[in-house]
Formats: sequence, C-alpha cells, structure tokens
Amino acid sequence: MPVTTIGKSLILDGELQGTDGLSVQGIIKGKIEMDNTITVEKGAVIKADIKAKDVQILGEVKGSISASGNVHYMKDCTVVGNTSTARILIEDGASIKGSVHILSLIHISEPTRLGMI
Repeated sequence: MPVTTIGKSLILDGELQGTDGLSVQGIIKGKIEMDNTITVEKGAVIKADIKAKDVQILGEVKGSISASGNVHYMKDCTVVGNTSTARILIEDGASIKGSVHILSLIHISEPTRLGMI
C-alpha cells in the first residue's frame, strides 16, 4: 500500500481525502478521510476529524476519530475528542479525553456459538 507523508515543515488547512495510507509529521487542520491507515507521528498535530480504516497515534489529535478497523493510542500520545472504532489498543502513558464507542462486529441475525448475543 502506498503511503503519503505530510512532512514536519508542512501545514495543511482544509480537507484531505484519499485511498492510500497517510503518515502525518506536520500539522493538519480541517477534515481527513482515508480508505487505509493514518499514522499521526510523534510531534505531529492534528486539529481535524479523522475517518479511516485504521488510525495509529503517536502525536496529538484534537477532533473526533472514526475507524472501521483499529485505533492504536501509543505511549505519550494526546487525544482530545470522541472515538468510534471496532477495536482499540491503548498503551500506558497515552492521554485521552473523550468518549470511546466500540462498534459491534456481531450481526444480530447471525447465530453465535453459545446461542446468545
């Protein structure tokens, strides 16, 4: 999968959409929608709502996060905003202020092994 990098010296103010992965080292303000993984590198600042398949955060995010796959809050990251995801991993030392909503992976109409939902 190709990955686009927003370098340390770059500031983007607006909407960013794409199908590739995204690695952010600089600053983004606005809205981000990617079909693949977004990585917010250490030292990066995101003041935007994020929507992606997977999100990995080592830097700072202020805004809502919506992921159809995984959200990984790494040690020393800072997140202020609500998160909605199927799976989440929070490392010791991560700072999070906001709600976390875990999306159900089980469809109600599907039988389960125990016969319960």
